[in-house]
Amino acid sequence: MRALVAVLPGDGIGPEVTAQAVRVLNAVGQRFGHRFECRDGLIGGAAMNAGAAPLPDASEALCREADAVLLGAVGGPQWDDPQAAVRPEQGLLGLRQSLQLFANLRPVAPHPLLHDASPLKPSLLEGVDIMVVRELTGGIYFGDKTREADAASDLCRYTVGEIERVVRLAARLAQQRRGKLTSVDKANVLATSQLWRATTGRIVGEEFPSIELETLLVDAAAMHLLQRPAEFDVIVTENLFGDILTDEASVLAGSMGLLPSASLGEGSRGLYEPIHGSAPDLAGRDVANPYAAILSVAMMLRLSFGLDAEAQAVELAVSDCVSARVGTVDLFGESGVSTTQAGQAVITRLQEKRLDTVA
Repeated sequence: MRALVAVLPGDGIGPEVTAQAVRVLNAVGQRFGHRFECRDGLIGGAAMNAGAAPLPDASEALCREADAVLLGAVGGPQWDDPQAAVRPEQGLLGLRQSLQLFANLRPVAPHPLLHDASPLKPSLLEGVDIMVVRELTGGIYFGDKTREADAASDLCRYTVGEIERVVRLAARLAQQRRGKLTSVDKANVLATSQLWRATTGRIVGEEFPSIELETLLVDAAAMHLLQRPAEFDVIVTENLFGDILTDEASVLAGSMGLLPSASLGEGSRGLYEPIHGSAPDLAGRDVANPYAAILSVAMMLRLSFGLDAEAQAVELAVSDCVSARVGTVDLFGESGVSTTQAGQAVITRLQEKRLDTVA
């Protein structure tokens, strides 16, 4: 196959980890007979430093033309003024809106070798394989806001259509996994959550009757993520709750440097990025962990291009590297390798892996 990938390295360690992800994507193309054309664009602080908007018109046009988008990271201390009229994060928000990406997917599947790196007991992490689906374009983040001298308000609003589309996406993922969907809300207090619960129950009951639906209040879900994480399969929730729960779930893996994400809309095009930030203290030192960016490429291969065997090959190559204790300092301390070396280790395993071992 042939595909155009828009690459937005962004800020901080973004260019370093994204460079390794692109190398891996090209290695996949060579190994499996695909051609991926990668074109770079500016976003975030890098775009602002070049005298452009956080999402320049050229970058937006590139992403709308592309079959998928690979993003590094945006932001950094030099732009860290919440009162500023223009901020790097506006580039990412604008891109999500432009591409109509309404669902954020974050998988969490801790590697057994890294169980001790998590604050949870290793016994609680056995068998953990969670996909969190967060609604991305509605809710309190996008509602009307007011600010007075002694009061402020943020409107949380959802429509039935917004809920239906993200629940359908999450339910389809559950069908492809272990068949369980957990919907998280606060229906004992919030009207939007009451609508969320009623809509979810109807959609799953009418369109996905084989799916096991569990409903949890968000405070109970936060507790159960730490008490019984292995019992979750797919979690679907609204924007604010998803933002908080995905950060909580990330600690299960032991390092944010291992966690990819995808943002999807109605079609096959998606935005793929590691969940870690720009980590400016690590930038330019060739020490940042590229595995989350590389695993984001695996998600791209599977979700945008339908290349499941290729995605699995990348995931197995990263897993093999971790099993061999080949990784950056955040994983293995003083014995850690460089960003470039970690990327090369994945490529080497991709090149050596027998294709008949990839299911």
